[in-house]
Amino acid sequence: MERVSDPADEFSFLPAQSAEAGISGPLPHGERVRLDLADGRTLSALAFGWEDAEPGPAVTFLHGAGLNAHTWDTVVLAAGIPALAIDLPGHGDSSWRDDAAYVARVLAPDVATALERWTDRPQLVVGHSLGGLTAAALAASHPDLVRDLLIVDITPGVDPDGGPSELRAFFAGPTDWASRDELVDRALSFGLGGGSREKVARGVFFNSRVREDGRVEWKHHFAHLASAAASDPEAAREIAARQDALSAVLGASGWEDLGAVTAPITLIQASRGFVTDADADLFRTRLPAAEVIRLNAGHNVQEDAPLDLAALVRAHLKE
Repeated sequence: MERVSDPADEFSFLPAQSAEAGISGPLPHGERVRLDLADGRTLSALAFGWEDAEPGPAVTFLHGAGLNAHTWDTVVLAAGIPALAIDLPGHGDSSWRDDAAYVARVLAPDVATALERWTDRPQLVVGHSLGGLTAAALAASHPDLVRDLLIVDITPGVDPDGGPSELRAFFAGPTDWASRDELVDRALSFGLGGGSREKVARGVFFNSRVREDGRVEWKHHFAHLASAAASDPEAAREIAARQDALSAVLGASGWEDLGAVTAPITLIQASRGFVTDADADLFRTRLPAAEVIRLNAGHNVQEDAPLDLAALVRAHLKE
């Protein structure tokens, strides 16, 4: 496991995040790790552990589109279980894909390589949105790596890149700024982050980087694709057509993947999320052995109801 030097800044937020959530007890040791892939790309992740816990992660988290591994911080803190949170390709500190093919069956092999390198036992894999579809593809193709599957607010056919129009407009703006403060101001002007400047500033820190020229840009590829589409109508039509085609593929392949999974499956439906009651009913019909649990949260359950989600993680690991 290759460790990246000086990870202190990104983990310096853990005490504040713990206090905000009312979590007591010791904080984990966190470190950023990196894996060089065969095609020259790199995959990055966060590894969390406690001194008195068994070494090595028991749970692996996969985030949704436009997010990064730090979206799981509070869940990890509340669960108190050694964990691995992966930056999916095109997000966080992981490399972008030249083909922009950010779909489950393309992403799953990279995650499998990471688990083969970074874990020593089958994982409880928790995947949110795009990460949930990726987790299903992973469990179908590498059953030896997955002991349980927890899918957060996504089912095949539901657009994992969807979301409120204001969020899409937010990312469709410029891709670089003079400072992170400018990004924070922009996010607050769009009503993001619940109006808390501290919370927004933390999210901006995790999801942006300072380039060599001193300008600040989004880490995830989706923002750059959205900005390009907004400024070029022809590019927008091409991207829309590609996304329509990918959505059709996702709907079919996602159900195939879920049907091939041998591990126990649980769907977490957010009460204010993307998965409708009709979607949840179809999930039950197609996967009668799976469990469906509804939580009072928006689509980003890990940020809206982290303590409830952490309790489910702990419960699944005790089974």
